[in-house]
Amino acid sequence: MFDKILIANRGEIALRVIRACKEMGVRTVAVYSEADRDSLHVRFADEIVCIGPPRATESYLNAPRIISAAEVTGAEAIHPGYGFLAENADFAEACESCGLKFIGPGADLISKMGDKAAAREAMLKAGVPVVPGSLGAVDSVEDALSVAREIGYPVMIKASGGGGGKGMRLARDDEELGKAFEAAAGEAEASFGNREVYLEKLIQAPRHIEMQVLCDSMGGSVYLGERDCSVQRKHQKLIEEAPSPAVDEELRLKLGDAAIRGAVSVGYENAGTVEFLMDSDGSFYFIEMNTRVQVEHCVTEMITGIDIVREQIRIAAGEPLSVTQKDVTITGHAIECRINAEDPDRNFAPSPGTIEAINIPGGPGIRVDTHAYAQYVIPAFYDSLIAKLVAYGPDRARAVERMLRALDEFIVEGVHTTIPFHRKAVESDLFRSGNFDTRFVDQLANPEAPRNTAEKKDLSGVHT
Repeated sequence: MFDKILIANRGEIALRVIRACKEMGVRTVAVYSEADRDSLHVRFADEIVCIGPPRATESYLNAPRIISAAEVTGAEAIHPGYGFLAENADFAEACESCGLKFIGPGADLISKMGDKAAAREAMLKAGVPVVPGSLGAVDSVEDALSVAREIGYPVMIKASGGGGGKGMRLARDDEELGKAFEAAAGEAEASFGNREVYLEKLIQAPRHIEMQVLCDSMGGSVYLGERDCSVQRKHQKLIEEAPSPAVDEELRLKLGDAAIRGAVSVGYENAGTVEFLMDSDGSFYFIEMNTRVQVEHCVTEMITGIDIVREQIRIAAGEPLSVTQKDVTITGHAIECRINAEDPDRNFAPSPGTIEAINIPGGPGIRVDTHAYAQYVIPAFYDSLIAKLVAYGPDRARAVERMLRALDEFIVEGVHTTIPFHRKAVESDLFRSGNFDTRFVDQLANPEAPRNTAEKKDLSGVHT
């Protein structure tokens, strides 16, 4: 096991890694920008190193400074968390070349699975269902038109080297495709430095289902059940839950088998998430693989009792998984609300500033991962996430009840937050029913909007 790990991140995820390390007897090094001098991850690490000015390009995205901090402090490994350099193959390679263990898959795998077009090809070879589309990147509007006419409209144009909704456009016909192709390619180049895009057929009214996997260096692999991430806005997740109210045990086995088959086929190692779109009839299609710990890993930990960050560290240290597939059991239900410093009444505009007062909810079944406290200043330079509120219950109905109680107890003064949106969302009949898809946010804002007419069974009473 490692003696010392540097965490190349900030905020709640840096604090989450520090907590796992402390339980394992591993010393920690926190890096921070000048804007994060008073963050909790700085306070609770064993050692701290300032790596630059507030802008991420000069601090958290500055690989040489982070590697220098690891070398100066004698850290043996670097945990990237999520975001920033977590899926940067060049950073992973630089760590390894400097004798530092990158806590995640190798650079080649990050590069391969980070290229969405290449990942699709790999999953096709492994026999994992993928959304109908181009076999790889499309180089021109003419090629895109040929693919679109073959698979049928509507289609989505997606950036090969990115995610988070950037470099993504919808086209319903030939005329729209020409404009959408150039717009998507241009945004992809500006956001990721990679102009390549690929095409997928649009799956109408899908659910967004992802499967958590763990793979060690000794051939061990497990899946930890699915998460439902269908509540999202502009492809950014807002609420996640596990297990999905739309997945039964038979479907879970199929999803898990596909996820493990895909991961093993590429020689995956460490924690990863295989993401699918699922149609109303239960058909599912691979869309991407995230080669890092997910923001929403908490809900999986709550229903399985498995510490995913601890497993990441063990795997990186060359140790076997602590569990086999037969050891993985799903108990109860967990829901996570991402509490962001944003104003829902102003189109979710960022709301940085000083938290004048804060009350963190508690009680049975409540978990809050946060780096916020009274008088903490939320910087304007980074992601607006300030807390992850997780409610656990013996079934989905109890988890919903506990989430509503916790949202009422969660008080943040001084900045706007998404708490009012989450309260409205969770108490809605649509959410309570469990019968929703990725259009949920639009339907919540406009209840008169047409719903999917395909017959679906009532899922309100489903629990595990």
